[in-house]
Amino acid sequence: MEIQNKAMLITYADSLGKNLKDVHQVLKEDIGDAIGGVHLLPFFPSTGDRGFAPADYTRVDAAFGDWKDVEALGEEYYLMFDFMINHISRESVMYQDFKKNHDDSKYKDFFIRWEKFWAKAGENRPTQADVDLIYKRKDKAPTQEITFDDGTTENLWNTFGEEQIDIDVNSAIAKEFIKTTLEDMVKHGANLIRLDAFAYAVKKVDTNDFFIEPEIWDTLNEVREILTPLKAEILPEIHEHYSIPKKINDHGYFTYDFALPMTTLYTLYSGKTNQLAKWLKMSPMKQFTTLDTHDGIGVVDARDILTDDEIDYASEQLYKVGANVKKTYSSASYNNLDIYQINSTYYSALGNDDAAYLLSRVFQVFAPGIPQIYYVGLLAGENDIALLESTKEGRNINRHYYTREEVKSEVKRPVVANLLKLLSWRNESPAFDLAGSITVDTPTDTTIVVTRQDENGQNKAVLTADAANKTFEIVENGQTVMSSDDLTQN
Repeated sequence: MEIQNKAMLITYADSLGKNLKDVHQVLKEDIGDAIGGVHLLPFFPSTGDRGFAPADYTRVDAAFGDWKDVEALGEEYYLMFDFMINHISRESVMYQDFKKNHDDSKYKDFFIRWEKFWAKAGENRPTQADVDLIYKRKDKAPTQEITFDDGTTENLWNTFGEEQIDIDVNSAIAKEFIKTTLEDMVKHGANLIRLDAFAYAVKKVDTNDFFIEPEIWDTLNEVREILTPLKAEILPEIHEHYSIPKKINDHGYFTYDFALPMTTLYTLYSGKTNQLAKWLKMSPMKQFTTLDTHDGIGVVDARDILTDDEIDYASEQLYKVGANVKKTYSSASYNNLDIYQINSTYYSALGNDDAAYLLSRVFQVFAPGIPQIYYVGLLAGENDIALLESTKEGRNINRHYYTREEVKSEVKRPVVANLLKLLSWRNESPAFDLAGSITVDTPTDTTIVVTRQDENGQNKAVLTADAANKTFEIVENGQTVMSSDDLTQN
């Protein structure tokens, strides 16, 4: 199934029920036509980071089901899989073979061998300045020692967690692995491949080793050359200043709108619509919009869309207005991996306020691109403090495990029922043609009017909203589709 201009659900295989069969059942029985695509977060055998330390891409984790379950989903929904192009688990065949056979291993060039990497740069490298220059996710050199079966040791490049060992994407053995893995993913139903942490994949001496140009384009083009004949697309994942996703979009790739979440929060906290209007006018059509994902709410992504003062204001308001949101939940004491993300569900970030939350989703629906909605957000879920405290993992505040019974109860809440109605309408409305147009006006400081029109100008959807009062009306071709009054009528 090709990518469709319909809302995509982001979910783990065991978050809406116990497994993939349950996910499929939830979509058919409880969600209906509100969702057209599914981003299945990593469902492969993994040794950490909730699936993002894959050990074997050839199998589905038996706890979730098997390939038949994945393929059954793909018959009804367009699918996105994750490929962690930057790293793989220590339990992978590659790592274990290298550990056992050292330089006699066929995988001796599969990983980035720290000492050999720097030896090519000259004697006495790396210096402290070299290490300081690296764009790091930890407060030390990104290395991990490997002890081979022959008793010798060396260091491997290790950007993220202990289980996630970096791959040398320029080696012949890694290129072969990338090609066969991507081809296998498409064979099993992937229409879109999310390249996780791709900006870290290229390492080069005398750089910060993050989004290194022009080499990063060579890597992306190699992936594109594999997938294009298979009619599959790439979605490179990167949390950074909006100018970098714009570069990626200009090269013809789908991108994420990670600036929208914080910009929308600022709009609803302040009641001012000017910055949201500015961003909607700038946004590309070939993108997937988000308000929430399996990670935290990004802060750095909105820089220069919002001023530094506005970002600080929105961040402080999030802790003040948000329900059960505390700064400590986004700190090292709760294993936060990114100091530029705040851990909270989007619903709780808006104080569990139904009117504000539905309006945030209305803004998302009218933004350029295809909406992605995280499973907790689809059910307007509150912060899961019990899961957070039991695991001491900050991001788990937004990773509640729903039972089938919970789902059936949640979809009856007015805010969820109206959100599903909104998405179902958006999925079928021709006004949201990605080849069409968007116009944005701000009649007053607190109001915004967004008009989406198809390429031929025959269909038009108009949103009129007041961010201060949290009210809105949607009109399509002269007929009212939904308004904020719908919440009070339920």
